[in-house]
Amino acid sequence: MSTTLDPSTASGPHRDAGTGTGAPTRPPGRGWVLAGLGAGLAGIASVVASSMVDAVYDPATSGDAEAIAEATSELVPQILTFHTATMVSCALLVVFAAGLHRHLQRRTHPDSIVPGVAAIGLVMVCVAQLLGAGLTTEFAFAFAAPDDAFVPETVAFFGHWVGTIPWLWGGIGLTALAMASAAFRQGAFARWVGWTSLVLGGITTLFLVSPVQYMAGMTGPIWLVIVSVALLRSVRRP
Repeated sequence: MSTTLDPSTASGPHRDAGTGTGAPTRPPGRGWVLAGLGAGLAGIASVVASSMVDAVYDPATSGDAEAIAEATSELVPQILTFHTATMVSCALLVVFAAGLHRHLQRRTHPDSIVPGVAAIGLVMVCVAQLLGAGLTTEFAFAFAAPDDAFVPETVAFFGHWVGTIPWLWGGIGLTALAMASAAFRQGAFARWVGWTSLVLGGITTLFLVSPVQYMAGMTGPIWLVIVSVALLRSVRRP
């Protein structure tokens, strides 16, 4: 008989170990899972919006710092959209990381490193998002200044920064692989969740260690949305 548990019934070997008494614990709420879903959707919006800040990649302006600066100055709405979506995703990921860590502690063995690896992977993404959006306000205000408040070459650098750093979702690949381990080795989740995490997590982790790290921005948020929807089905309301 299979030991894999359905996510709607899986409780893990130590779900109530935190009480120290064996008494039933209060069912966890869904707020942290909704935060994960929101972080994934906002992450997709962040990646899309950042790809629209593309003057530095436009063949018509490529190699011409002044032309790049002029073209980028017309993209302030896209820059602000990118900034807002990125920081919303960043904030929600913190909540999801804390909730997932607690959730995995309940569904895995007490000495398992899975909860810690999963949480740290999410924190890595938060750091990349925080840094990735860190220059946007500086340049948005500079573009609104009545005179040139920036050196054109710095705008070209800014374009490359926005097109790379906030796409560094590679850390979430480690989170996904940790969840795959929990599903297959400890029966914490349904096997389809494990396979989804193994495939997308494996691809995302390969991006993490490769010279094309920014490609993780195309797979990481998608995994987060899929798994958050799956978790919504398994986590009970308080």
